Amino acid sequence: MKKLKERWGIESNLQLTIIFIVFAITGSASAWLSRFAVDWFGLTKAMLGLLYTPVRLILIFPIYQVLLVLIGFLFGQFKFFWAFEKKMLRSMGLGFLFKS
Repeated sequence: MKKLKERWGIESNLQLTIIFIVFAITGSASAWLSRFAVDWFGLTKAMLGLLYTPVRLILIFPIYQVLLVLIGFLFGQFKFFWAFEKKMLRSMGLGFLFKS
């Protein structure tokens, strides 16, 4: 845990625990909300067949990105998750979305 705290620039175990909780809530919530997104677009398993799961996974990605920052904000960790989000998107080649 010490190396992770150093890597992320975290000083307390409480902050680390809060960050883990935010990751857990965000992952669960984005998977849950993707079901509603698929329904909103009118996509069904019968219509998509084997493509249903990949489409749902593709929808989870933007939902997760937004929720991560929002839930992080609600838990008082906006600064950490905003920096984490920018770093993750840059590593995926989407750094043009943010000014340096």
